[in-house]
Amino acid sequence: MRILMLGNSFTTANHMPDMLDELTGAEIVQHTRGGARLAEQLNPKTKMGKHTQEALQNEKWDFVILQEMSNGPITSKASFLENAEKLCEKIRENGAKPVFYATWAYQRGGKKLETFGMDYDEMYQKLYEAYHLAADRNHTLIADVGKKFYELSDKVNLYADDGCHPNEKGSQIAAEIIAEVLMN
Repeated sequence: MRILMLGNSFTTANHMPDMLDELTGAEIVQHTRGGARLAEQLNPKTKMGKHTQEALQNEKWDFVILQEMSNGPITSKASFLENAEKLCEKIRENGAKPVFYATWAYQRGGKKLETFGMDYDEMYQKLYEAYHLAADRNHTLIADVGKKFYELSDKVNLYADDGCHPNEKGSQIAAEIIAEVLMN
C-alpha cells in the first residue's frame, strides 16, 4: 500500500506518519509544511505544490490523505471546499482514493481557543460539519480524528502544551483512526 499525505504540522507532529506505517506496513510519503493549506498543494508555483502535482501525475498511490490547516475549514470554508474538490479530482485521476483527515478543535479552556474567539463545542461542530460536507460532496472516506478528540476531551489530554497540536497520545490516536479507515 502506498500513501501520500498532504497536510501540515498536525500531520507530522510526533512522527505520526511513522506510527501509521507501523500500523499499516504502508509506504508513506509526506508533502507537508507547518501551516500549509490544501490550496498550496494545488499551486505549482510553490515548492510543495510542484512536488504534489508531480507525485499525482508520475507516481501511483492507493490513498491520498488530505488535511487542511487547523482552522481553515472554518475561517476559509469556501476555499477549503473548492480546493478539496479539485484535489479529489486529481487524486481520482491518479487512481487513488482520497481520504479526509478531519482534525480537532483547539484544547478546551486553552489560550489558543480563547484567542480564536470560539468555544470548544462550537469549533468542534464547525470543523465536523466542514470536513463531513467535503467528504459527502466528494464521495470520499473520512478519518474523523476530531470526533475522537471530542469524545475523549474530558478524559485524556491529547494536546501538546500549545493547546493546538497533538501530544504523542493524540498523534497515536490519529494514526490508529486513519489506519482503521484505510484497512477497512
